[in-house]
Amino acid sequence: MPQTAVVPARADVLAHAEDLADFVAASPSSFHAAAEVARRLQTAGFAPLEETAPWRTEPGARQLVVRDGAVIAWIVPEGAGADTAFHIFGAHSDSPAFALKPRPTTGRAGWLQAGVEVYGGPLLNSWLDRELRLAGRLVLDDGTRVLAATGALLRLPQLAIHLDREANDRLTLDRQRHTQPVWGLGDAASADLLAEVAGTADVDAARIRGYDLVTADAARGAVFGKDDAFFASGRLDDLASVHAGVTALAAAGTDAGHISMLAVFDHEEIGSATRSGAAGPFLQDVVERIQLALGAEREEQLRALAASWCVSSDVGHSVHPNYVEKHDPVVQPLLGSGPILKINANQRYATDAAGAAAWHGWCEAAGVTSQEFVSNNAVPCGSTIGPITATRLGIRTVDVGIPILSMHSARELAGTADLHALTRAAGAFFAAA
Repeated sequence: MPQTAVVPARADVLAHAEDLADFVAASPSSFHAAAEVARRLQTAGFAPLEETAPWRTEPGARQLVVRDGAVIAWIVPEGAGADTAFHIFGAHSDSPAFALKPRPTTGRAGWLQAGVEVYGGPLLNSWLDRELRLAGRLVLDDGTRVLAATGALLRLPQLAIHLDREANDRLTLDRQRHTQPVWGLGDAASADLLAEVAGTADVDAARIRGYDLVTADAARGAVFGKDDAFFASGRLDDLASVHAGVTALAAAGTDAGHISMLAVFDHEEIGSATRSGAAGPFLQDVVERIQLALGAEREEQLRALAASWCVSSDVGHSVHPNYVEKHDPVVQPLLGSGPILKINANQRYATDAAGAAAWHGWCEAAGVTSQEFVSNNAVPCGSTIGPITATRLGIRTVDVGIPILSMHSARELAGTADLHALTRAAGAFFAAA
């Protein structure tokens, strides 16, 4: 659908990409991502709330709440009432990775290894021969929860071509035997991987009673290519959307006619069916508490939801120059040509005609060109938090994102300009009448 694009200053686009690189580096796990969102928004004047404490939410409030690896933040406009609608920008904090198993210190043949389990659907071969971090949450003997993250600590070394002459023809990785990373040399009986992690958080490893730890690529995000067209980083699925949402919400005012909200969920990569996932009650709980604080009765709550919008933002596939046949023969969004509107007749994405029209309107207001994305009929697509949110709350929902290559790789590829454009579109969504 034709739109008039506004070309931003090159320095602004590059500064935005650099800030995203900072954000990803600070967010090696979903727990770190939620904490970094909270930190940035508190710097912008948002007050943190505890779920177990009474809430006082009133017109003009800028507030947030964290639940494990998820975070929801909102701005209540000055003129808000009991039936004020919501504009919710949704994304997710997790990415495919390897999660640390119980009794994780393993090894053989003089090598120290980490016992890990595959989380989500990673592109396994992309994790080979990269320096990896371990990051996540430690729970101590007194219930204290501590975030911990190592530097480069692990690696999945690939077998040399001399020992597998057919590796270039058909590389097959057994999920148990071939995905246990090395992290040192020695005898596993006298080593302690958890102690390595605990030391980064200044915690006694003997006090650890539980942990949620995952791997993340240790390399920093980088801009490269002709005219700085490309941005490569780990966890762009879906920290690119989270970053766009938090940046836009931090800059939003209190004069909109709706409650502007950022909802970042965990566990999207494994189906969202958790207390901090989109299929759980987190968003509904927060929306209801805000409405009750504004004096809403059930009738007013339903009217507000009927007038609300959710933009579900997640990455989609750019046309791949080496595999063009995998894409729709006509609709081929290109990395660097703007955010995408995700469409699926079977409602794997929640977009409908009304949502498409609304999205194009917000993009036009932002001076952003948008592209459509639809799958090749012979290559089924995945899904997002969009249909889940629409089903749980009945809110009109539209699925969008940015086109990328190497989705679910340890290091994905985005268009530098698309990242900036998505943030501008999110800002227009929050500012819309």
